[in-house]
Formats: sequence, structure tokens, C-alpha cells
Amino acid sequence: MLSTRWRLSTAAAAAAPVLVLNALPAVAGPTPGAGTCGDFFCVGVRVPGNSGGQTDGTQGGSQPKGDGEEESDAKPGCTFERLNPQPPAGSFMWGGHDPSEGGAVYMGMCEENASYIYFGPQGPPAAAVDPAVLAREALDKMLLRGPDIGIVPKPGGMGLVGMPVYMWTERGPETYGPNTASASAGGITVTATAKVQRIVWQMGDGKTVTCTTPGTPYKASYGKRPSPDCGHRYTQPSTAGSYHVVATSTWTIDWQATTGQSGQLIQTRQSTVDIRVGELQAVGS
Repeated sequence: MLSTRWRLSTAAAAAAPVLVLNALPAVAGPTPGAGTCGDFFCVGVRVPGNSGGQTDGTQGGSQPKGDGEEESDAKPGCTFERLNPQPPAGSFMWGGHDPSEGGAVYMGMCEENASYIYFGPQGPPAAAVDPAVLAREALDKMLLRGPDIGIVPKPGGMGLVGMPVYMWTERGPETYGPNTASASAGGITVTATAKVQRIVWQMGDGKTVTCTTPGTPYKASYGKRPSPDCGHRYTQPSTAGSYHVVATSTWTIDWQATTGQSGQLIQTRQSTVDIRVGELQAVGS
């Protein structure tokens, strides 16, 4: 039987001894090489879900231990599939173990390398969950839309050159936020909250207006007063028939995981509207 001086750094692996045998043609049988890997096998197998965290607090690489053992860092991106049927007793794939020990042989895929792996009764460790991936899943549960445009002059009507233009969006979870969703996996929950950070209005006359508020809906009592936070004035009539106004919302999605990790995602959404602007004509007597 091969030496058992090599061990894993995870608690799961400690309960389930592991031996990796590369899926290469067997010759005289596996024998240890000079390092952690020989020509036909690896010891101190890397397992998914830990990109370098050891139980002794070190990070990355194989760490020599005082008793002559070596502890390997874990490698993400590995998947394991239990062989069915299992190899016969005595096969080199058991790595010297016996089926009566209660373990099983798995095919392990780590990047481009395929290996036969013996795991004890506990089986392979669970794959790690990336909170950033869960944040994307939470985002996918949200319906984020472009601005629900309110504008004066109204579409179908006629505005006048030099008169104040009011732009705004109706507030709601889908059009301005906040919009919240969660996703969970592997004992981790990520909660994401989306809000509009700004709306950029392309007014169709070559001018752009950036508003950091949802804007103020126009009321008749405002008369000719300009919008206090999101407005524009046209200096030329819409000679092509109308001005094509494009409103682009920038959403910021802040996420927080139960592990303490956090981050931010950015999304944009657009809405459009066409308005007509004319010129006041003086009528002679």
C-alpha cells in the first residue's frame, strides 16, 4: 500500500482519505515521484472549493509540516463522477485500498487533466460557491427597465423653442429602484439591491442632459419656470418632424453575501420618445 503520510488540508478530506491516479496506461504500478506528483499519480490531491486556504492559516502552495507530511493547497474547477461499475478489487485505481473500506473510485476532471480518484466513505468534497456568481443569479431575478418617461412637451403635442422642457421618470422598483432579490447555494445567500444612479437624456438636438434624480413632473402652476433638477430648452425647431429623445438609466447593483463578501454590478437600460418643437410665428395685421 502506498504511504499515507500525505494528507489534504480540508476537514472533509481529513475524514475521507484521497489518492489520485492519473488516467494513463498502468505499467508496473504507481510509485511515488520526487514531488507531490509522479509519472502515474498525485498525492495530496487538490479538491474544489478552496483556492489556497490551509487549516494552518497559510495561503497557496504545498506547505511542509513538522512531522514530514506535506499539505497541498486546494484547486478550484474540479468535478467528480463516481465510476459505475466500480473497478474490481485489486485494481490499481483503488490505490491500495479495498472496496470493503466503504470508499469509492471517482473520475476527477480538473481543467484538462483526468484522474482516477479514491475517496473514503464521505465522498468528494462539495464544490465551492462563488458569491459573485450568486449575485448574477439574483440580478437575473430582477426586472430592470429603462425610464418610464414623462416629458413636457408631451408626445403628440407641440412644444416651443425657448420654452422649458421637463423630463422625469415614474418611480418604481423596475424603473428606478430599489429592486431587491436573493440567490442561495452551498449554504451561502447573496442579496442584491439595484437602484438607478443617473439618467442620461440625449435630447435629439446634439445636447445631453445628465440627471441624478428621477426628475420633477411638470404642473401647469409652474408656468414658464424651468425644471429644478432635470430640464432642457430647445433653441431650434424640430425641422425633421420631431426630436428623438433617448433616456439611458445606469443601474448600480450592490450585493452582500452571508460570508461577509460584497461587490457591485452595473447595468444600463434605455427608453425613447419623440417630441415636436416648433417656433412661435408672429402674425402681421
